[in-house]
Amino acid sequence: MNSVSLIGNLATEVELREVGEDKKVASFLLAVDRFGPDGGADFVRVSVWNRQAEICDQYLAKGRRVAVEGRLRSSSWEEPDGKRRSAVEVTANFVQFLSTREEAAAASDDVPFEAAGVA
Repeated sequence: MNSVSLIGNLATEVELREVGEDKKVASFLLAVDRFGPDGGADFVRVSVWNRQAEICDQYLAKGRRVAVEGRLRSSSWEEPDGKRRSAVEVTANFVQFLSTREEAAAASDDVPFEAAGVA
């Protein structure tokens, strides 16, 4: 089973792109805290598609806290210099906004808090 659940803070702004007729993808980097004596964080690339992508682009900003449920997707490619590269990202099925009402209001006075949950 390929299933991932993460809670963290956006480490970047949301980047929205059109990838075809009526298809959009938003991507961002999620900082997920590491537990243990070393602490720190892991940074995970997250992609969100179509209407969810538009809502994430509209309401999320760097620093906002979210929960992401989805699946891992790996890819590999060859750079022009011949080096082989690979990456793993989470393709989100669900993004839940976890910021408080006050944080949502501070980010934008016209954002209704009810719009914060994305299914």
